[in-house]
Amino acid sequence: MTVRDNPELQRYEAIVDGELAGSISYREREDELVLIHTQVEEGFEGQGIGGRLVAATLDDIRARGLRMRPFCAFVRAYLERHPEYDDLIAA
Repeated sequence: MTVRDNPELQRYEAIVDGELAGSISYREREDELVLIHTQVEEGFEGQGIGGRLVAATLDDIRARGLRMRPFCAFVRAYLERHPEYDDLIAA
C-alpha cells in the first residue's frame, strides 16, 4: 500500500495494486489541514487500510511542519489510541 497526497482533490489516497483503496478528505487552512472524512472503499474494508492511511497522513503532516484539526470521527478515534500524534492537533 502506498499513500499519496492528491492536492487537486484535497485528499490523501491509499493505493493498493494500482487501485484507490481509501482516502482522507481535507481542507487546507493557512498552516493546517482540516481532516474531514475517511473512506475505505468496499472490498478493502477489514484489512487495516484505514489505520495505515491515517498514520501515513499524520506522518506527512508532521514532515511538512503543519498542524491539523481532526473533524473526522475515524481520525479522532485513531488519535485516542495514538497520543504520539497529539502535538499535531491545532490549538
